[in-house]
Amino acid sequence: MKIDKHTQDIDAVGDNHVGTSSETPLRRDAFKLTSSEKVDLIKDDVRHILETLGLDLTDDSLKGTPNRVAKMFVNEIFGGLDPDQKPSASTFENKYKYGEMLVEKNITVYSTCEHHLLPIVGKAHVAYISNGTVVGLSKMNRIVDYFAKRPQVQERLTIQVVKELQKVLNTEDVACIIDAKHLCVNSRGIRDVDSSTVTSEFGGKFKNKETKREFLDYIKMDTSF
Repeated sequence: MKIDKHTQDIDAVGDNHVGTSSETPLRRDAFKLTSSEKVDLIKDDVRHILETLGLDLTDDSLKGTPNRVAKMFVNEIFGGLDPDQKPSASTFENKYKYGEMLVEKNITVYSTCEHHLLPIVGKAHVAYISNGTVVGLSKMNRIVDYFAKRPQVQERLTIQVVKELQKVLNTEDVACIIDAKHLCVNSRGIRDVDSSTVTSEFGGKFKNKETKREFLDYIKMDTSF
């Protein structure tokens, strides 16, 4: 089969883990369809894929798979594409007058590589320095989870988490580090099962060498219980 250069270039983008924007690339009509309408369309597409692969969808184990996959795509692993699922991040006055950095580490990351639609699994470490307001701890986890639940590039995910918290907290002093395994690397291609990818985004005071070092020292602390 002849593969033209355009197809080779497209494949190379995925294999080289290239991202194109810090914003998730969405079409203008991304929210025209309801969730149930999307499930119905995706269900038919999944059925076609499985039938093309030669699977017998009359088998009891497989006949519900198209519907299960469609609901999983829309409501679960890609639920972060739906702006209605964006977590509300109420802020509160910093009445404790706590002036040091706050670090929420080891936040579980479950995402999906947008190049091969394979899982990205790892940990995020997020920190901020209060500018007079604070946010509930669980909201930091929820923000990570929201932006992770979409086809992603790890670099973009890291930037999106920082930008969202900067907006919520009205401060530039936010940082995020993500260490994750990409199954598109671990289970296909080079099949390097031991490698992981580390990305970081530092804003405001976290660009300062000493502040950055303090953050890195915090996330190295052993907090197993």
